[in-house]
Amino acid sequence: MAEPTDPGVLEVRGLRRGFGAVQAVDDVSFTVPEGGSLGIVGESGSGKTTTARIIVGLERADAGDIRVRGRLRAPRVRGRAQRLARAREVQMVFQDPYLSLDPRTSVGTVLRETLRLHFPRTDHTRRVRELLDQVGLGTRAADALPRQLSGGQRQRVAIARALAVQPAVLVLDEAVAALDVSVQAQILNLLADIRERTPIGYLFITHDLGVVRHVTDDVIVMRHGAVVEAGGTAAVLSAPRHPYTRLLLDSVPHPGWDPEHIAAARRALTD
Repeated sequence: MAEPTDPGVLEVRGLRRGFGAVQAVDDVSFTVPEGGSLGIVGESGSGKTTTARIIVGLERADAGDIRVRGRLRAPRVRGRAQRLARAREVQMVFQDPYLSLDPRTSVGTVLRETLRLHFPRTDHTRRVRELLDQVGLGTRAADALPRQLSGGQRQRVAIARALAVQPAVLVLDEAVAALDVSVQAQILNLLADIRERTPIGYLFITHDLGVVRHVTDDVIVMRHGAVVEAGGTAAVLSAPRHPYTRLLLDSVPHPGWDPEHIAAARRALTD
């Protein structure tokens, strides 16, 4: 992971969020370097999605700091201009893009509306073409409605819309979980290509260790709201130190996989 002297494109320090007696996020810290890719791994209830929502601005933290390109990200902003500027720092791609796309609005219109909101008084025709080409859709998709696209194509539209505002950080919350394996690979390769050509930083929120292995440089493992292990992805996945990380790796079906053994290991870890 990035050295402490390097603020990175995204720096999170001491993040906390509680819901009643439950500490959903408990002193979480990490850094994403410019052009870097960090995975946050954990099962349901680990706190990974709450962490992502705080970073994007959909949840408020009880404590902690978030910095984007070295600038403190205020927990609340006033005025339209500040809200738009904040939105341009961090964008999020969700698991199901169909829920965030207007079924009556064409792909081209979706992109033009986003561009017009953030960059008014500009002709966006060329930029729409660039975005469609960047995500591998092509200009013919501009007239299509969401229902006329496949799941993978809709996810490409969601990525294009997020990239339209030129964010510093792209948060991907289980962004390929709902796709077929072959389509997952296409989207992950697309994201890898985009990262090679831009300084954008990725934050992958996922339970899928295969995704983490394929597209991240670093990984943190969360359990019960806290980080239990962190480091380079290859090192953590090849030689995990924490029992929970080993349990996650053992839970992936493989030759000789024994679900009863996994269940026993989970009970022992909980006790």
